[in-house]
Amino acid sequence: MSTVLETPELTALRAAVSALGKRHAGSGTPRDYDRAGLWSEAAKLGYLGVNLPTEYGGGGGGIAELSLVLEELGAAGCPLLMMVVSPAICGTVIARFGTDDQKQQWLPGLADGTLTMAFGITEPDAGSNSHRITTTARRDPSTGDWLLTGRKVFISGVDIADATLIVGRTEDSRTGRLKPCLFIVPRDAPGFQRSQIDMELAAHEKQFELTLDDVRLPAEALVGDEDAGLLQLFAGLNPERIMTAAFAIGMGRYALTKAISYAQTRQVWKEPIGSHQAIAHPLAQAHIELELARLMMQKAAALYDAGDDLGAGEAANMAKYAAAEACVKAVDQSVHTLGGNGLTREYGLASLITAARVARIAPVSREMILNFISHQSLGLPKSY
Repeated sequence: MSTVLETPELTALRAAVSALGKRHAGSGTPRDYDRAGLWSEAAKLGYLGVNLPTEYGGGGGGIAELSLVLEELGAAGCPLLMMVVSPAICGTVIARFGTDDQKQQWLPGLADGTLTMAFGITEPDAGSNSHRITTTARRDPSTGDWLLTGRKVFISGVDIADATLIVGRTEDSRTGRLKPCLFIVPRDAPGFQRSQIDMELAAHEKQFELTLDDVRLPAEALVGDEDAGLLQLFAGLNPERIMTAAFAIGMGRYALTKAISYAQTRQVWKEPIGSHQAIAHPLAQAHIELELARLMMQKAAALYDAGDDLGAGEAANMAKYAAAEACVKAVDQSVHTLGGNGLTREYGLASLITAARVARIAPVSREMILNFISHQSLGLPKSY
């Protein structure tokens, strides 16, 4: 399902990824596919690192290509959530701001799937207010090492990640204020502990709370410039929003495909139920809204890949908002179309009722996006 915004190369990539997803998903549900097997094959085909530089084994593309891959895998019923984190956030940040040694150490593995990196920003007492992050990093004057202390929560895939890119804060020697910085923390670093959060959501990727108790890191664990602050952070957060939109659009398309197939064949009276406007029109509306969200996602990706961080920030937030709303509506209407069958494991839709809400909540809530648009785009005053 290509669009007028796509080049022939992107259309070919979409078709190839769609075929891969359908091969792995088969007739199962989003909980049944072999995640490790799909991750490995997608990596071998170059899909996981399609956004990373060619000199490190990547495809030399951008977030436009990577979001397309995630969308198509989701539409086939086998989304890879860690694509949002490992190549999109961590890979992008290291490619843009990492040292030569960090690039050599991490990018080839992130591109070929042999290495995975998680991302830790959310904290129990900070929520959406990144200025309240309390994970702090201080230097050991005797060695030059960094010592990290703090907590993180709702961090995806830490158990399968080789390291976690942690957002901490250091003290500005001139002002005394804390400023955000990024650190690569290996999974086996002493003092770095994780505990799994018991989630109602059924997903391959587990959620964890992290505790950092004076985790000692070498000086070279710092990614980029200590004084770059929010510039480096948002270099990863904008791709995260675009990829979340792709995740939501793929999920919505998957649900809608199931509902359309059912509406075409389910017959209660003389005609299939899809011939009735009460069934057909809500599905058509859900399709329209998913397509509109995809256009905004493609705009956001194009702006980001062109280096327009400011424009990409606005568009990425809009895309994430639109995709989340469209996904929730598509899933709800699909389940409703199937009636009781929509709640059975056989059709694989019931679990999406919970999963679809994730895109509304993470990585930033729809209310905070509306705050951003009202303040930054419309110039309205803040209420906080």
